[in-house]
Amino acid sequence: MEFETWEPVYETICRDFGYPRAGDEKARDVLASLTTPFDLAHLAAIDGATVAIAGAGPSLETDGALESARDADFVIAASTAADVLAAHDIPVDCMVTDLDKNPETVQRLTATGVPVAVHAHGDNISDIRRVVPDCEDEFVLPTTQAAPSGPVRNFGGFTDGDRAAFLADHIGAAHLVFVGWDFDDESVAAVKADKLAWAERLLYWLEQCRGERFAVLDGRRSEIDTGMLGAELEFE
Repeated sequence: MEFETWEPVYETICRDFGYPRAGDEKARDVLASLTTPFDLAHLAAIDGATVAIAGAGPSLETDGALESARDADFVIAASTAADVLAAHDIPVDCMVTDLDKNPETVQRLTATGVPVAVHAHGDNISDIRRVVPDCEDEFVLPTTQAAPSGPVRNFGGFTDGDRAAFLADHIGAAHLVFVGWDFDDESVAAVKADKLAWAERLLYWLEQCRGERFAVLDGRRSEIDTGMLGAELEFE
């Protein structure tokens, strides 16, 4: 995903949530000041692999989801999904997070050579300053949803989960398997529900780009508001 393609969608997300772009850019620059360029060779095993994208929804702890994660060639965990999988002795190969929940996991994984994509946005500057300096820099992949700058990359995506999917796509994953994704979780707050709607929308866009149908969207595609992605984007 090139930023020129992502930017119109990013601008729509900012308008939808009322996020100032300047806040994302400030956070990006703070993250850039604390990190160095990440070597994507650390994620080379994704290329040609079946990659499990583990969300942090309640369904992650079901037998089917855990089995799918265990059977995948490579596992990318969104936020606290890394802790759930670890509790079931399923190794995580990469973590994606905006540092809002489990910073100790971020630091532990980077210390053991597991890459963590740390995301900067306007609301987490204090977390970036608090957590990132204590991580093993070689294994911190700094990301932004604004324009990339310095060591900070943008592979597309908005929430931890869909950013994990866009990252896997960028590296060359052959097949994406989604576990622990609960779009209709009624326990989440309204803002979180809106973010899940965007995650669903972005996964639909990604499967169109890849020519792959994600099972997690089966039975849902007809209800997805693709117009929010922009009239210039075409869908099957």
